[in-house]
Amino acid sequence: MNQEWHAEIFRLYHRPSFWEGMARLFDFGGFLTHQHNYSTSEEEADFRAIESDWKFVGEDLREAIRQYKKRYTA
Repeated sequence: MNQEWHAEIFRLYHRPSFWEGMARLFDFGGFLTHQHNYSTSEEEADFRAIESDWKFVGEDLREAIRQYKKRYTA
């Protein structure tokens, strides 16, 4: 998996830094909890998630076709 794909996978999730993770160990009040990836409706959130899923399906298919062509054509 290349870096571009890796970055895209985590587009829907917050990835805390090392120091944020360490600080969360002592965040007993829950002040460091991030709210992110707001959607105006459940439908929009579903659309964005499904769109992302199909994007990766397409990328996987393109990569499989590329590897097939590389292996079986001259």
